[in-house]
Amino acid sequence: MLVINQREVLELLSMSACMEIMQAVLADLTNGDAVQSLRSVVPLQGSHVMGLMPAYLKREERVGAKVITVLPDNHAKGMPSHQGFVSLFNSTNGQLEAIVDGTKITAIRTAAVSAVATRLLARPDASTLAMIGTGEQARTHIEAMMLVRPIERITVWGPNPAHARKLKEETEERYNLPVEAVSSAADAVRDADIICTVTASTTPILQEAWIKEGAHINAVGACRAKDRELDTELVRQAELFVDRRESAVNEAGDYLIPLSEGAIGEEHILGEIGELLIGLKPGRSSSAAITLFKSLGLACEDLAAAHYIVQEAVRRNKGTQIAF
Repeated sequence: MLVINQREVLELLSMSACMEIMQAVLADLTNGDAVQSLRSVVPLQGSHVMGLMPAYLKREERVGAKVITVLPDNHAKGMPSHQGFVSLFNSTNGQLEAIVDGTKITAIRTAAVSAVATRLLARPDASTLAMIGTGEQARTHIEAMMLVRPIERITVWGPNPAHARKLKEETEERYNLPVEAVSSAADAVRDADIICTVTASTTPILQEAWIKEGAHINAVGACRAKDRELDTELVRQAELFVDRRESAVNEAGDYLIPLSEGAIGEEHILGEIGELLIGLKPGRSSSAAITLFKSLGLACEDLAAAHYIVQEAVRRNKGTQIAF
């Protein structure tokens, strides 16, 4: 069995490669070539959870699951909020082939999926990016957005001003473009063409009144039915797309809370990203529309990323073989 650690995941899985992997597996999910179950979640103390996310990739003949803990309070301790691993089995003989770090897979593939959605839904001329949140997902999302749109300016906001300033400095140095750390979420998004919310907030931090015509939003942070980052009016006004309907109708508070309030109906979900990729559904209806991608994260994404990493590890002689 091959074990691949965090450092090796970063070496083997580039953002650009992951975007192509995510595009392929989301299309496979829509076509039936990838199969997954809803994540099973065990509640821990406070808002902490452990999740189990199984999936099966038919063409690759691989099956497995991600096991992950989600502890939002870890940010204050200097630790990742998401920690875990992805197991990878051969589906033809049941052999456990690899254990791959899931922390970095989650960080990279989440942003890569947002990039796929942004490539499909954002206006082609989108050039201003607002990042709401200052953790690891903010950093990977900035990298991903830079790959799909001609970003010329970035604004960042988070509840901790020191973290926002640090993200500003790192981003300016890495990408050599202007970055502004602002004092409110409203100031961050007011002129933004693309907005990414990557926070641990359980209540709305983004309001419809702040969003300009034609913007695209990737809502990433809230992943439980009672949590949300967006207010009801923003969801009502937006053209809503999801990674998977089954996940959204069970887990997405950004959709379920407005639905329970009667502000939207079940038909408000216009399509899955996989349906856009294979041409079953159209994307944004006009240049003036506000488009919204609600990301929850899918097991098939983790498995596809892990499978690619294992292939690369074998090719490049990386990882550690252990008897199991």
